[in-house]
Amino acid sequence: MTLDWSQCLAVESVPGKVSGAWVFRGTRIPAAAVFENLEDGLSIKEIVEMFDGLTEEQVKAVLDFAAQSLSAPLQRK
Repeated sequence: MTLDWSQCLAVESVPGKVSGAWVFRGTRIPAAAVFENLEDGLSIKEIVEMFDGLTEEQVKAVLDFAAQSLSAPLQRK
């Protein structure tokens, strides 16, 4: 299942900015970095401290979006 990140206000994809990857709005920090670092055992606080310009609210918004997307019913075409 692929998430529609265009519906998450905390991130943006800008052609030519980090190769068009989904990044936290106003930064060059890939949203994927949060998931990779959580997988490595870091806390949200540690992730925010590691990336200058990233806020705890942004991280929580991305995590909430992913959780809500996963709990949404599957729409069949």
